[in-house]
Amino acid sequence: MNVLYRNDFIKQLAKLPIKIENRFYERLAVFVVNKLHPLLNNHSVDKAFPGCRSINITGDYRAIFQEKDDLVIFVKIGTHSELYG
Repeated sequence: MNVLYRNDFIKQLAKLPIKIENRFYERLAVFVVNKLHPLLNNHSVDKAFPGCRSINITGDYRAIFQEKDDLVIFVKIGTHSELYG
């Protein structure tokens, strides 16, 4: 699996508290091994973000991504209300 990040994602991640940024990388490590691990709650968010899925980073933070074959592109990260509100 190849993982890429959109520029907006990188900017959003850099603005987060270091604790949340570290948690993203912990969850990413789980994702790379098993993208459907129950801890991630990997699910479609097609209505809000067509063609995308979401994983849980914390109780409130989510990371939105697209999949294309063996490529995963992270497009947005933020709180549930920032992303869907």
